[in-house]
Amino acid sequence: MQTTLRGVGVSHGVAIGEVRHMGTAVLEPPAKQIPAEDAEREQGRARQAVEAVAADLIARGNLAGGEAQHVLEAQAMMAQDPELMADVDRRIAVGSSAERGVYDAFASYRALLAGAGEYLAGRVADLDDVRNRIVARLLGVPMPGVPDSDQPYVLIARDLAPADTALLDPALVLGFVTEEGGPTSHSAILARALGVPAVVALPGAGELAEGTVVAVDGSTGEIFVEPSAERRAALEGAAAARKAALSASTGPGATSDGHKVPLLANVGGPGDVPAALEAGAEGVGLFRTEFLFLDDSAKAPSEEKQFDAYRKVLEAFPEGRVVVRVLDAGADKPLDFLTPADEPNPALGVRGLRTLLDHPDVLRSQLTALARAAEGLPVYLEVMAPMVADRIDAKAFADACREAGLRAKFGAMVEIPSAALRARSILQEVEFLSLGTNDLAQYTFAADRQVGAVSRLQDPWQPALLDLVALSAEAARAEGKSCGVCGEAASDPLLACVLTGLGVTSLSMGAASIPYVRTTLAKHTLAQCERAAAAARAADSAEEARVAAQAVLSGE
Repeated sequence: MQTTLRGVGVSHGVAIGEVRHMGTAVLEPPAKQIPAEDAEREQGRARQAVEAVAADLIARGNLAGGEAQHVLEAQAMMAQDPELMADVDRRIAVGSSAERGVYDAFASYRALLAGAGEYLAGRVADLDDVRNRIVARLLGVPMPGVPDSDQPYVLIARDLAPADTALLDPALVLGFVTEEGGPTSHSAILARALGVPAVVALPGAGELAEGTVVAVDGSTGEIFVEPSAERRAALEGAAAARKAALSASTGPGATSDGHKVPLLANVGGPGDVPAALEAGAEGVGLFRTEFLFLDDSAKAPSEEKQFDAYRKVLEAFPEGRVVVRVLDAGADKPLDFLTPADEPNPALGVRGLRTLLDHPDVLRSQLTALARAAEGLPVYLEVMAPMVADRIDAKAFADACREAGLRAKFGAMVEIPSAALRARSILQEVEFLSLGTNDLAQYTFAADRQVGAVSRLQDPWQPALLDLVALSAEAARAEGKSCGVCGEAASDPLLACVLTGLGVTSLSMGAASIPYVRTTLAKHTLAQCERAAAAARAADSAEEARVAAQAVLSGE
């Protein structure tokens, strides 16, 4: 008998296949005392294991490229954290074995992260994965991971670490389902980049028996257990029709009556550019520059290194629009030379623009590199600041851009509710707004974007979030300026129509989502999008908003 389960769909497409579970193992080493004379040898073993794991993560990142490479490089830095290693050495010095010292040191740091607020608590899964890899190497046992199978399957896991997700083979892993995670977790972002259908935050997914046939709809979040022949045929037919429509869809983003909605790509560096061009991106709506800085947390990259990376991206879109976000450091992206180490809640402390204003030399170097990179190119360069709270922030950023001789439009990201509420005031200082819906939802609902238990509050369909988007778009329209969305909300084709109806002027997303959004927008008029937006805002929950918008756009 067919059973239907529902999680959170985070990557489009349909996958039908047998369940295979992610391998698990207990990796807690025994708590045995070692002789004092063995301490130095055990400390050496621990350091060698850490370096080997860091090297493996970097190698996996190099193989994967793109977004995955940046995530895995950040994990490698986590493995080599000097404070963590100092704690490991201390524990070994008083009698712990190498593996037990690593396990206990990571457990202590894990507890700190779990209680440190929104962003850092979201990195617990990544920390656990790093710990498991180091301990497994020290114990000489295989690292639990993706099952060994020569037949395609649907992968089921409690959660997927970036190192596992990045190297999934789409020819074998038809799709995946996790019990934890959220729509903006690393595994969700990487699933979209891979084009693998995925559903997250499905409690009880681990109870699905090995070999059970399931159908995964990554768009709706539905899981059909032992689907009937009719259900399979319907899903496969819909998937084939969608694929044909995507292949036929080309050109700039627009509604069916010709209202233009530029579709832009989110990139982390030059490695993400080929996929963006292949998807037909009209430019870049979010160039995350922090990954340049994460290569070495001890010092800022040279102006020359920044210039080279910026120039490559700008050259790829000779007459397109490229929106660069200056360094967003702090919270889950700490940098030893830049961010304070003792903040009780880093997500609510010195982060983003606040960090840069405290270190004007770092901001000046980045803006100067951007100014040089744009010289002689016809590209439309726009530069925006993260975590802008008010007009004072916006003015400080605009002044810094002018002082650096930057010939570009200056903008502000709307990620804090105060920026949406006072958007018109902020627009007196800058020329455009860009909505980061991931953080805006997180701060609006006090809901960590990495925690599956609060994923319903991270749903970008939440009417309160749509209200803040509408406020920002209305302010921009009143000032004759633009207001785009560069958060993951833009990658949902149905929601893209609603955002257009709210007055958003451009949409930026992972490259893999662009064809889906282009195809869906082209089916509806601007008036239909506006009616769908009004219906969604009138709802009382994210699910009701989604259903109401769907009813309008399908003509029900």
